[in-house]
Amino acid sequence: MAFNPAAETARYIDSLGPEALQKAAYYTSASHWMLLWGFIVSAFVTWIIVRTGILDRVAAKLEKRGWSLRTWLVGLTYFLTSAIIGLPWGIYQEWGFEKSYGRTSQPLSDFLMQDAIGTVISSLLGALFFLGIYALIRKAGKRWWLWSGGLAAFAGAATMILSPVLIEPLFNEYKPLQDGPVKAALVDMAAEAGIPADRVFVYDGSRQSNNFTANVSGLFGSKRIAISDVALKGASLDEVKAVTGHEIGHYVSGHIWRMVGVLVLLSIAFFFLADRLFPRFARAFGSNAGIGDPQGLPVLIFIVGLLSLLAQPVMNAVVRQGEREADNYSLRHVNLPDALASALVKTAEYRYPRPSALQEAIFYTHPSVEWRVRNAMEWKAKGMEKSGN
Repeated sequence: MAFNPAAETARYIDSLGPEALQKAAYYTSASHWMLLWGFIVSAFVTWIIVRTGILDRVAAKLEKRGWSLRTWLVGLTYFLTSAIIGLPWGIYQEWGFEKSYGRTSQPLSDFLMQDAIGTVISSLLGALFFLGIYALIRKAGKRWWLWSGGLAAFAGAATMILSPVLIEPLFNEYKPLQDGPVKAALVDMAAEAGIPADRVFVYDGSRQSNNFTANVSGLFGSKRIAISDVALKGASLDEVKAVTGHEIGHYVSGHIWRMVGVLVLLSIAFFFLADRLFPRFARAFGSNAGIGDPQGLPVLIFIVGLLSLLAQPVMNAVVRQGEREADNYSLRHVNLPDALASALVKTAEYRYPRPSALQEAIFYTHPSVEWRVRNAMEWKAKGMEKSGN
């Protein structure tokens, strides 16, 4: 009987069983609704901060301080206050929801500790970034938004360079692979792609999530491939090789730089629109601040957040293209289509594998698992034709 890619794809997907597929559908649909609820929560938090006037009072108390220090402290107050007000939602969204679907085994106490660390770091850096934005508004005038792309590029690149060195180790332990068949195979794969052997790590991703995952992070000397211990514990050697081949595809294709470029373009567009929309949203929230006033930061961030939500299909399309390219790199250079397919099926437990075209276009950061498995099976079929099987 001739090899049938469509039938093989269906077999892989159906191997999860109807119960697991239904659970994945519920989880995926609910996570999409979480975007809407998160937007509503952000509107509520913005309204509270504006109405209580906390940033106005902070700015008034710091009136005799230098502009830079006053602006940074107002921004820091905003980020910390919004995190505190939104904490109940954050606990549910990032921990309770995941716990209810069996996607995390992390104790609440550990989650809260890590969330506190993350809040402090993001608040310090977020306040610093928006200090730069307000400096641009003061110095560049009406075209400040045009220069925001450069600031976003610098901030994004700096974060990517420093994150693997200073930030990620605060949340997980990254170690070189232990000697054995896995290390030998992955080091050989990395060498063929020109990646130093010491840039492939394993980390305790099971601390936060039960998801089967790996990633590429960093830039220049901090760039690395990191594989979650969940993937190593729950996968065969061939599956690990296929997934690592995918991550190597991201690494050698420079997909991180593509994302930096997209970040620059979106930043310019978002801040341009925010400049035009700010007066209307400020009135809606009851704020008297202007676009250049740090006290108006809650309104500015709400507008940028709204625009980011609306632009999600564009961003997702860019990311999906990178994922397709990384899959094809793995197929070309590792050539383990069945291993890649079986590894992808493991991710279908938390990403419904058969979405509608509209659902995938709007919400999915990765091509559907069904498409990716079908792509691997098509590759396998072409290989069988070439070999005469």
